[in-house]
Amino acid sequence: MKKITFIYLATCPYCANARRAMAELKEENPACRQVPFEAIDEAAEPDKAAVYGDSYYYVPTFFVDGKKLYEASPDDTYEIIRDHVKEVFRAAMQD
Repeated sequence: MKKITFIYLATCPYCANARRAMAELKEENPACRQVPFEAIDEAAEPDKAAVYGDSYYYVPTFFVDGKKLYEASPDDTYEIIRDHVKEVFRAAMQD
């Protein structure tokens, strides 16, 4: 499995939707719980987020093994975010 890196802000409503989608996905598919995962709060851990700084603008942003797979847009609905989160986990679980 490949590692997912999730960059977020604690106060961001889109990030809250991404966390909700991840929780639902892990409930539906327990294999998702086995995926290596790192969450980086952009405000609390700026040095860690800086490693990815030139690769994204909006949060939430998801990387799989260092490759950006999803960066939210300001008008993304919960359904859009959830679909992308599914794709991120699917990519991480592929060999």
